[in-house]
Amino acid sequence: MTLNVKIDEIRTKFLKQLKDAKTSKEIEKLKVFYLGKKGSLQDLMQFLKTATSEERPLFGKKINDLKIEITSHLENTLKRLLLDEENIKLKSENIDITLPGRRHFWGRYHPVTLMMNNMIDVLVSMGFSVETGPDIDSDFYNFEGLNFSKDHPARDMQDTFYISDDLLLRTHTSNVQVRTMEKFKPPIRAIAPGKCFRNETISARSHVFFHQIELFYIDENVSFSDLFSTMDEFLTKLFKKEVKTRFRPSYFPFVEPGMECDVECFICSGQGCRVCKDSGWLEVFGAGMIHPEVLKSGGIDPEKYSGYAAGIGVERLAMLLYGINDIRYFTQNDLRFLKQFNL
Repeated sequence: MTLNVKIDEIRTKFLKQLKDAKTSKEIEKLKVFYLGKKGSLQDLMQFLKTATSEERPLFGKKINDLKIEITSHLENTLKRLLLDEENIKLKSENIDITLPGRRHFWGRYHPVTLMMNNMIDVLVSMGFSVETGPDIDSDFYNFEGLNFSKDHPARDMQDTFYISDDLLLRTHTSNVQVRTMEKFKPPIRAIAPGKCFRNETISARSHVFFHQIELFYIDENVSFSDLFSTMDEFLTKLFKKEVKTRFRPSYFPFVEPGMECDVECFICSGQGCRVCKDSGWLEVFGAGMIHPEVLKSGGIDPEKYSGYAAGIGVERLAMLLYGINDIRYFTQNDLRFLKQFNL
C-alpha cells in the first residue's frame, strides 16, 4: 500500500468518526487514537523508514500535513461540543434567587492584640517610644548582656528553647534592652512589645507561648520612686480606675533591687480562685532598678546614669481586664470565645 493510499484511508475514516462524535469525551478518544504515541499517524512512520533520502522529505511533509489537518478538526469540534454541553448544563440548572445569601462577618482583633494595643497606646501617651527585637536571639542579648553568667542559677528559672549553643527563642522581651542602649544615648524611655517562649507546664495561668512588654527608662538620677509612680499611672490609665496593687521584693539578675507587682484579682475580687491560686492576687510584672552591669553591657556609664525596667505580662492583664479565667483560651482558636471581643 502506498503512502497516498494510506493517508486517504486514514483521513476518510477520521472524518466519518468525527462526524459521528457527539460528546467532548468522544473527541478526546479520537485525539488519542489518531495523535497518540501509538496512534494511526504513528503507523505512517514506517514509510519514512523504507523511503530513500529523496523521498523522505516529501513523505514527512505529507504526514505532517495530515497531522495538522486532524488536529485542527479536533480542536474546532471540541470547542463547539464543550460550548454546547455548557449551554445544556446551564439550561438544566435552576438558581433560586430568592434564597438568602451567605452572611459575611466582620473580622475581629484577637483579645491579646487588643490588650497589647491598649497597653502600647497608654505607654506611648506617657512618653515611651516603641522598640523591637528578634524572636530568635543570641545568648548574649537574652542572658549574658542582662547579667546572666554562663553558670548563673537564675537561668534555671527560665526553661529555654535552644536552637543551637548560642541561639535560642527569647524568654523575655528584655533582650531589646541592651540593643536599645547600643543604638541610643540617654535619656532613653522605651518599651519593647513582643512574643516570648518558655518550656513551662501549660496550666490555667501559664503557657509556653506568651506576650510581654518590656518597659525601661534610663537617665540621670532615676529612682525607685519614679518606677512606682510610672507603674501606678500606667495601671490606672489602662484599667480606667484605681487598681489595688502590692509590691514584693524579688530577685532578677538584670535589676538591683528587684520587685514583683501583684494586682488584686478582678475575677474573684480578691476572694481566691484557680487563676490567682486562691491568693486573691495575680502577678502582672517584675521590675526593678537596672543593674549596673547591664548598663555597662549597653555601653552606658552606671556612675552617671541609672534606670528602671519592668516586664509586663500581656495575657495576665487581659485576663484581669476581660474576666478570663484560663490563659489557654487565648491559643485554642475557639470562635465562640474570640467573637466576644469587639474591634
